[in-house]
Amino acid sequence: MAQKKEGKILGMERDTFRSMMGKYGISIVMVFMIIIIGIMEPLFLKPTNLVNVATQITINGMLAYGMCMAITTGGIDLTVGAQVALGGVILGICTTQKGLPLVVGLLAAVAMTTLFGFINGFLIAKFNMFPFVVTLSMQLVIRGASLVLSGGQGIQLGNDIAKIYYTNVFGFIPLPIVIYLVVFALMYLMFHWTKLGRYILAVGGNPNAALASGVNVFRIKIYAYAISGFLAGIAAILLAAKTGNAKSNIGEGYETDAVAACVIGGTSFAGGIATMPGVLIGTFIVGFIYNGINMVGVSANFQSIIRGLVIILTVMLDMAINGRNRK
Repeated sequence: MAQKKEGKILGMERDTFRSMMGKYGISIVMVFMIIIIGIMEPLFLKPTNLVNVATQITINGMLAYGMCMAITTGGIDLTVGAQVALGGVILGICTTQKGLPLVVGLLAAVAMTTLFGFINGFLIAKFNMFPFVVTLSMQLVIRGASLVLSGGQGIQLGNDIAKIYYTNVFGFIPLPIVIYLVVFALMYLMFHWTKLGRYILAVGGNPNAALASGVNVFRIKIYAYAISGFLAGIAAILLAAKTGNAKSNIGEGYETDAVAACVIGGTSFAGGIATMPGVLIGTFIVGFIYNGINMVGVSANFQSIIRGLVIILTVMLDMAINGRNRK
């Protein structure tokens, strides 16, 4: 009996269409979205607004790169928002309350968030605990630690910290964009050109096969979550510099935006599938969505609905594109 031939999509075979969407689908969506928003609001395409969007997405971008590490191993990191708060509080305590040099405060903030990332990875890898449960619980611990350390009060930060966010390189490129691009380059090289990156993908794709191949799954998971914590520390510094204030309740919901950037950028919740350029594009798409709906006058009350629908639709797209590879 002759095999039934699959139908075509937009004039292309299904496998060809699936492959093309897997490679270029997110970029195509981004271009169309920019065009549509630009038609609805011409000010959206002005260079000053595009630079503003690029600057604003740097914080979520840092978190998204870290979240990508966790999701690619088959887990998730729900502590990144709380770690942003903790990093800011540590920075404020060191520089404002203790009068320590700025560099000490910066290092302390990043060291503390990296430590909690290490703890997340250790608990998940050592005791084979569900990443969702571990990081959800640790989110409460970290948020509580921020509250205790700050005494429930905001800590006003100095102008030297604000310069990190509001300084322009070469007179026109905001420093956060430069930092973001440097981190992207380093993450790209690590993820796509080193053994660590290949091992992270292998652990997420099939941990048993990775273990049988000699990969230290325990160590790789710890590395992945420690990297997420490290990048959350950088995001904490950028946010503290932007707001000029460190609070224990800041960063709430940031993990949602990080997850959105990852899944929009093609990171699969099944693990083992991700690219750094995809996360970069996903972060920009999230930024463009927020900026665009603000400019066209969409009520803030509907923004969470739009955000949730975008995540659902992109997960459905991910399942449609990569479903066969999981069978």
